[in-house]
Amino acid sequence: MRLLLAALLLGASPALADWSDTLAEARGQTVYWHAWGGDPRTNDFIAWASTQTEARYGVTIEQVKLTDTAEAVARVLAEQAAGQDTGGAVDLIWINGPNFLAMKEAGLLHGPFVADLPNARFVDLGPDAPASVDFTVPVEGYESPWRLAKFVFAHDAARAPEVPATMAGFVDWAAAHPGRMTHPNPANFMGASFLKQALVELAPDPAVLAQPVTDAAFAAQTAPLWAWYDALRPNLWRQGTAFPENESVQAQLLADGEVDVAMFFDPAAPAALIEQGILPDTVRVFTPEAGSIGNISFVAIPFNAAHRAGAEVVADFLLDPATQAHMQDVTVLGSYSVLDPARLDADAQALFDALPSAPALPALADLGPTLPEPHASWMTRLTAEWAARTAP
Repeated sequence: MRLLLAALLLGASPALADWSDTLAEARGQTVYWHAWGGDPRTNDFIAWASTQTEARYGVTIEQVKLTDTAEAVARVLAEQAAGQDTGGAVDLIWINGPNFLAMKEAGLLHGPFVADLPNARFVDLGPDAPASVDFTVPVEGYESPWRLAKFVFAHDAARAPEVPATMAGFVDWAAAHPGRMTHPNPANFMGASFLKQALVELAPDPAVLAQPVTDAAFAAQTAPLWAWYDALRPNLWRQGTAFPENESVQAQLLADGEVDVAMFFDPAAPAALIEQGILPDTVRVFTPEAGSIGNISFVAIPFNAAHRAGAEVVADFLLDPATQAHMQDVTVLGSYSVLDPARLDADAQALFDALPSAPALPALADLGPTLPEPHASWMTRLTAEWAARTAP
């Protein structure tokens, strides 16, 4: 309270004074960030972020590596059921889509908090901005953006120079190159994204996908998808009887020459993997000519987080222009920034202008239109139906 009164007397804004209180409370805290652990580059970035936040703010980040975000959601749900309204084990979650919707509807999120972050001034938070919706669900300040995601394919141009221009075209391509493509299991978000990308292209009325799924809508809109998939599956790797666990496993199949196509939700990932010597330097990125689905990755804070102040400090650090530029460096992570370039000053913009380029690193303008994600409920139904259809 004394900090707030002093700030007001000096003419500072209440928001800045409140942030001073947040910084003071956060010092000495360890933030348990529950995040998917399947990407070594992301894991390394989080470890780097911890060194930075500890040096600047006295806040340490401990990554809790997940195979599925639902693990963290289940933990918070169990704590809520047990009446644990404070001292929760989860401080920060890398979250999107169905998991965000489930937590928001169950009242499991702290907030709204995003507009109070000092670095949020660099983000377009308008009602129609990408950072304001998550799989068509309004964010309303309950999760903070941190990296841009866009679905892309990568192919080895030396082995397979010609690639399909559309999702529908993969049927003929796979028939001409049997066993040379696959997709991750849709139990993983990357495999589900492959199905969603096809659904957006093949659905008779894509506008319906923006609404919560119903039985009738699901049957009508997915009928062409399943017909397409039934034609595609026999020509997949291992005749469509086995699927890589996630995008990292599929990338290794591409590196080993077992398949010619991989897929990512980070357009810079192939260039980064080439930089690391994992993928051959003949790999290039492509997207369907009509565009590909895209979204923003967010972090959220559970309602009962034990280290809420520290989690807000980490969320704000992720929006710092210097952090975003470091993240976009292809030798580090390669994730495109969520910041609005029009809101950056000359010094901040210079950080991005100085970033290295690479032959396999596409410009955003080269990736075509960004197509909206279907409502989160569609992903849940798609993955369940795929599992039922492919069960032995």
